[in-house]
Formats: sequence, structure tokens, C-alpha cells
Amino acid sequence: MNIIFIGNRKGKTWTLTLNNWAKFLLSMCLLGLPVSGGIYLGMQLGESKVDDRLMDYMQQELAEQQANLDAGREEARQKVAALTKKLAVLQTRLLRLDALGARLANIADLEDGEFDFSLQPAIGGPELESFALEYSHTELDLMFAQLQSHVENREGQLGVLESLMLNRQLNGQSQPAGRPVLKGWLSSRYGRRTDPFSGHRAWHNGIDFAGQEGDQIIAVASGVVTRAGRHSGYGELVEVDHGEGYLTRYAHNRENLVKAGDTVKQGDVIALMGSSGRSTGPHVHFEVYKNGRSVDPASYIRRTIR
Repeated sequence: MNIIFIGNRKGKTWTLTLNNWAKFLLSMCLLGLPVSGGIYLGMQLGESKVDDRLMDYMQQELAEQQANLDAGREEARQKVAALTKKLAVLQTRLLRLDALGARLANIADLEDGEFDFSLQPAIGGPELESFALEYSHTELDLMFAQLQSHVENREGQLGVLESLMLNRQLNGQSQPAGRPVLKGWLSSRYGRRTDPFSGHRAWHNGIDFAGQEGDQIIAVASGVVTRAGRHSGYGELVEVDHGEGYLTRYAHNRENLVKAGDTVKQGDVIALMGSSGRSTGPHVHFEVYKNGRSVDPASYIRRTIR
């Protein structure tokens, strides 16, 4: 195979004769160029697709991380809200403890300045090296639970202390004495009587004092109100526990002026006379119980209030 080269000047030519090896190498070069170009283009296209898939994967990962971050923020917000509610409850209980402590201090007749629940307790100590504490949610929950337990224990202790002090203070005023009304007249005695509704003989468990609508009804002894509200047959009822086994009831009231849990002293106005429940007119139905058994109030009414 001959290859002829023609020059630019004077049309001079050169002839190149190729043997079989030269022709083979030339053929391979001519065939290799298109193949190499195709391979190069294929690699470029493949890299482009890989880049697109990598971009999609990164965007998906970013979206998942953002979702996890949002979920974490919401969980943290809910936990903070829950802890805030717990803190509010504990603060309310502490306020109640302060109020109860103030009542106890008043009952105990402490000297001015000896004890004041409104003042912050005096505390102190040398300044030591400070250190930071990091609490997990579990540790915070445990701390709140322990604080709540301490508050509940303190409430119970103060409640018992209050009861003991009240019992000591009310000693001598716990036995019923006197009439449950300031004015009025005896309208029905204790024992068997003719029932005003059925006309039959029936047992009357107390003494009735008639009067005018709205007359004051008073406690015949100091104690704690154990019931105040409407009760079947009694209408509006007030029940007072005086300790030492004594309990009194005041029924058919127009309005109760005390509520369950209140402490009353002998002579305090606890209700207004009415005709609620099974009643024929304005009066107070007065009952006395000793160690759970009904007794005739007459003997206690004749006692002199101390």
C-alpha cells in the first residue's frame, strides 16, 4: 500500500510505502478513534446519572433529618409543657402549705416574729466551687416525683398537727350544750310521736325548734363540719363532728353557711332556718349522737354553754 504526499511548492510529491504491519496499525488507529469516543461519551453520561442519584439521595437524607429534628422539637415542647403543669401543681400545693402553716402559727399563739410562714427560711453556708449539672428527662421526672412526695408528706404531717392542736384548743368545748337556735320554740320532742305526714306513730330521732324563715342556727359545740348539703328526708343538712364520740345534725335549713371541712366554734352561725326536705314549716331538726348512737338532745340542751 502506497501513500502519496503532494507538497505546496512546485507540485513535488513523496511516496510512502506501507507494509502489512503498518497497514494493520493504521487500521487499528482509524477504528479505535470512534470506539474511544463512544466510550468517553458513555462514561460522561454515566457520571451524570450517578451525580443525579447522589443529589436525590442527599436531598432525601436532608428531608428525613429535618423531620427528625421537628419531631424532637415537638417532643421537647410537650415534655416542657408537662413539667410546667407539674410545677404549677406543686406551687399550688406549696401555697396551701403556707396557708396551713400560717393557721397553725395563729392557733399556737406564737409571739410576733417567732415564726412567720410568709418569710423565706434563713439559709446559708460557705461558697464552694460551683459545678454544672445536666439533667436528662428521666432525671427531671424523678426529681419532680420526689418533690411531689415530699410535698404530700408535709401536707399530711401538717394536717395531723392541725388536728391535734385544734383538739387541744377545743378541749372543753366539744360536748354539746345549749339550744341550736338563738330564738324559737320547741315544737317536737325526741321519741315516739304522731308522724305529721302519715298520721301514724313513728320514732322521732331528734328535737324540733320552730321559728321564722331565715332565723340563725348555731353550733352547740366546737368541731369540724363533716357534711353540708342536701340529704334525703333532711333537706339541707349540716353535720358537725365534735370529737370524743359526739356528733350533731341540723336539718331542713334554707341555706347552709358552712361546708365540709370547715372548723366551727361553739356558738358560730352555721345555717339559716328553712323548710327544706320533709317539713311542714320553718324549723330546725336537731339530732345528737354519742359513739354512733342517737341520744335525746334534751339533756344537752339544758347544759350551760361554757
